[in-house]
Amino acid sequence: MPAEIAGKVPSLRTFPMPADSNANGDIFGGWILSHMDLAGAARAYDYVGGRVVTVGIEAMKFHKPVFIGDEISFYTEIARVGRTSVTVKIDSWCRRRDTRNYVKVTEGLYTFVAIGDDRQPVEIRKS
Repeated sequence: MPAEIAGKVPSLRTFPMPADSNANGDIFGGWILSHMDLAGAARAYDYVGGRVVTVGIEAMKFHKPVFIGDEISFYTEIARVGRTSVTVKIDSWCRRRDTRNYVKVTEGLYTFVAIGDDRQPVEIRKS
């Protein structure tokens, strides 16, 4: 396992299926983006202690393709905290089905805003 992820626990781990791919067996970028959003939202929710909504993707890089049957894990960390927002760094790593080798496939910065029951932004209060 690469040093960058050794000892870390992914926020989300899954396997893409044939329905998530194009005719050549490459997984759609939108599928990966949506799973990154889920992983980032889970981290932001835990940090904020309540509801969050995605307000932006500040940066996004696709390094390598993902294939049917690869195990993909999404690792998250808090990058920045504002008054009502939290930015989460998300790195996606695949363990290739055929070789079992790990490959970094994507990285991005997603920003989430904490909201209340009225769906309006609320201040993040961390102790």
